Amino acid sequence: MSDLETPFRPKRKKGWVDFLVQFRWILVIFVVLPFSFTFYFLIYLGDLRSEWKSYKTRQKEHDENVKKVIKRLKQRNPSKDGLVCTARKPWIAVGMRNVDYKRARHFEVDLSAFRNILEIDKDRMIARVEPLVNMGQISRATVPMNLSLAVVAELDDLTVGGLINGYGIEGSSHIYGLFSDTVVSYEIVLADGRLVRATKDNEYSDLFYAIPWSQGTLGLLVAAEIRLIPVKEYMKLTYKPVVGNLQEIAQAYSDSFAPRDGDQDNPEKVPDFVETMVYSPTEAVCMTGRYASKEEAKKKGNKINSVGWWYKPWFYQHAETALKKGTFVEYIPTRDYYHRHTRCLYWEGKLILPFADQFWFRFLFGWLMPPKVSLLKATQGEAIRNYYHEMHVIQDMLVPLYKVGDALEWVHREMEVYPIWLCPHKLFRFPVKTMIYPEPGFELHRRQGDTQYAQMYTDVGVYYAPGPVLRGEVFDGAEAVRRMENWLIENHGYQPQYSVSELSEKNFWRMFDAGLYEQCRRKYGAVGNFMSVYYKSKKGRKTEKEVQEAEQAHLETAYAEVDQPAD
Repeated sequence: MSDLETPFRPKRKKGWVDFLVQFRWILVIFVVLPFSFTFYFLIYLGDLRSEWKSYKTRQKEHDENVKKVIKRLKQRNPSKDGLVCTARKPWIAVGMRNVDYKRARHFEVDLSAFRNILEIDKDRMIARVEPLVNMGQISRATVPMNLSLAVVAELDDLTVGGLINGYGIEGSSHIYGLFSDTVVSYEIVLADGRLVRATKDNEYSDLFYAIPWSQGTLGLLVAAEIRLIPVKEYMKLTYKPVVGNLQEIAQAYSDSFAPRDGDQDNPEKVPDFVETMVYSPTEAVCMTGRYASKEEAKKKGNKINSVGWWYKPWFYQHAETALKKGTFVEYIPTRDYYHRHTRCLYWEGKLILPFADQFWFRFLFGWLMPPKVSLLKATQGEAIRNYYHEMHVIQDMLVPLYKVGDALEWVHREMEVYPIWLCPHKLFRFPVKTMIYPEPGFELHRRQGDTQYAQMYTDVGVYYAPGPVLRGEVFDGAEAVRRMENWLIENHGYQPQYSVSELSEKNFWRMFDAGLYEQCRRKYGAVGNFMSVYYKSKKGRKTEKEVQEAEQAHLETAYAEVDQPAD
């Protein structure tokens, strides 16, 4: 077995912030949950109002709103006004990093009206949507038609714009790639007010490949066409317990969806959905799902589990029961399955409300769950926010499949966070080198999960309080994240920028490739108008002077290898 010894850490002296965090559940129950429920209900009514409108009416409203955006951009005086950003309040973002770039002087553009599904085209198998359409909204519209986005991120609140400009994954990503890989076209308003449509084979193909991971720093996304796939009414889900060391768990996880004979594109051998939850250094549960018809699900002897009901056990705890009762199979309504982690925010809900997983709370108050992440952020204050950055981990480590075991061992030694979420995704080799890209020459090694056109990666999701914090020991969260980032750079991994980052600018561009991004920044007039992606993601407050200096530095960046050809 691998050496998994963790370093000795002295006890930590607790302060008044620990007291606030310990009893924060009082504020959550009496303020955050009621306001969250009201907020969700109002959003739902707005979605219903949108659905009652014809596609023609929605398109007309969309065109009018785009004209307003263009007009607003043309009102900007570059010599007097700050850099362009959206008018959304910093606390509304679902990501955990501080949206501190908005503390500097900036020129706001309001995109709050862009929350309509513009068209569901069954012939082209395309959904055309605006950027603030969220996953709950789109699945509610498509699943009754036996259609779905190819990749549906698990949390209802996640928006199309955030998943495109940032990062999005789901249990089907081992087939379709990341959320942005399923986009057919982007409609972007550039800094000069031009509206362009970018696809992989038109004159804006470079922009098409540069948009993902750019954090909205190349232009304003106003619509996207996204691939649809046919689905069935249920997900046939198999839960399989795994007992062994972390390397053995990683191998069992790989075997659950990646045939050892390399036949990765064979639907008979590869399930529709995959995820694994690692509960300890020696225990995990692998889950594989296949779409099933309602006729199959309702056959005698089959178990149907509607996990979306408010009183049901939290999904990660339900899956953990496989460790005691062994392998089992059940049928889950498709939309319930898509959003299985919403109610408990994976397992973060246990930290926010320690007793919310108990039956009495689920039965009486489960319908109020989950607390809205944006409201949690809005009510936490500066001290608690800083506490969470130091004493709490919400990070995703995107690593090659063959390095998952090493990543699990690293997390155990450095953070001791459990459960850990494992979700595979294809990382495609494109005609141009994008911000994230496979290892050069990966196809020559013929590793498990890889194909000639894509390398298999895995999201190692690390979300919870580290073991040392739970034991009352000293833990340096910022230093742990820095070590994680260095490990990722050394192992050709990536860190999604929704989370707190400690990367220096030099290390940021060691992790990501700047070539195409900086080329498009210059070509499409983003430099001097939109903040650079590094500076937008950078931790800490930004003054106006810092923003201006950062933009000036990007005019002659030392890290962008613009002329470097794609591998």
